[in-house]
Amino acid sequence: MSHQAAAAGLPRAYDGATMSVPTLDLKGSPFDFGLTHGQAFRAAIRAYATERVALAGGAAWTGRELSRRGVLALAEACLEAHRAYAPDLVTELEGMARATDLSLAELVIVGGFTDFIDTVAATGPSAVLETAAVDDCTAFLVPGARMADGAAAFGQTWDMHEDSTEHVVMLRGRPKDAPDFLTFTTAGALAMIGMNEAGLSVGINNLMSADGRTGVTWPFVVREMLKAEDLEGALAALARAPLAGGHNYLVLDASGAGANVEAMPTASHVVRLGERAVAHTNHNLDAGTKAVERPREPSSQASSEARLADAERLLDRQGLTVEDLQSVTRHTGTICYRGSAPKYVGTCGGVVARPRTRELWAVKGLPSEGAYERFAFEATPA
Repeated sequence: MSHQAAAAGLPRAYDGATMSVPTLDLKGSPFDFGLTHGQAFRAAIRAYATERVALAGGAAWTGRELSRRGVLALAEACLEAHRAYAPDLVTELEGMARATDLSLAELVIVGGFTDFIDTVAATGPSAVLETAAVDDCTAFLVPGARMADGAAAFGQTWDMHEDSTEHVVMLRGRPKDAPDFLTFTTAGALAMIGMNEAGLSVGINNLMSADGRTGVTWPFVVREMLKAEDLEGALAALARAPLAGGHNYLVLDASGAGANVEAMPTASHVVRLGERAVAHTNHNLDAGTKAVERPREPSSQASSEARLADAERLLDRQGLTVEDLQSVTRHTGTICYRGSAPKYVGTCGGVVARPRTRELWAVKGLPSEGAYERFAFEATPA
């Protein structure tokens, strides 16, 4: 448990188990959600803001140098799109701003950093084609026909700068006018990977877009998708977002219907889940979305391709179990790895979800070294 979580006396248990992933309950109005979140993780969020605003103005992540004032002005310009897309979530951000004494612009960067750097890269005097630092995740959807119990499932690693591991948290939200939700995220981010009480589950991979713009960042999109109760509702929430940058979204509902979406600001491609598992890493696969993708540095591209090949190989069989999917995230050959100099990007956690039974398993840190912990919603009455 992080120092911030321990100090706040956060709840640690589902099903009576001791948790290494700190959990935080969010109740009340959207402003209350943000206020509670900000109060519990004030120090971490402020540290994240300092770090990420600086990184957003540096060439390592964006390919160009931009002053702090310039970075915040660009984030401020994104707020109009966020407010039009999900005004209640901006209100939630306002509650967090009250608790942390940060601006809304800083909080947009804290949560949506990997989309925001696409905005920075594409909105200068000339678009930047390549950067030297990226984050990497491996994610997959498995149809019920491939699972031993017949229930479709989802899984992924979450990879980022290793310092981010300390800030991992599970938010358990109980909004008044939308389904309850669980989201595996980091301090200051409204959502990353999640499931709602209807079983609707959403995962993500980062993509690098050359068509970034002042738009909506991905944590807002994930939270908006988690208001839906089925695949089509979630896809509609994604489709109406004026995206700031590129991400890949994996969606699965309780019926077993699923889709993988390469979503760039000006192009998208949807692959529906069929009879075989669908895996995705961090390079675009569709010709249309590849046309607006920034090139990745060669070692990063090779990593993405190797992780995709291993995930597809490991999932290409019948009778898979939840434990098998957790094992995929633990694969130390390519998928689960420690960071190394100079970037120190490594695997910071993992999630496996089974929407039909409203169960989600999560691990903080390297899945190969930690135990997955079960989170669940109460069973829906027949």
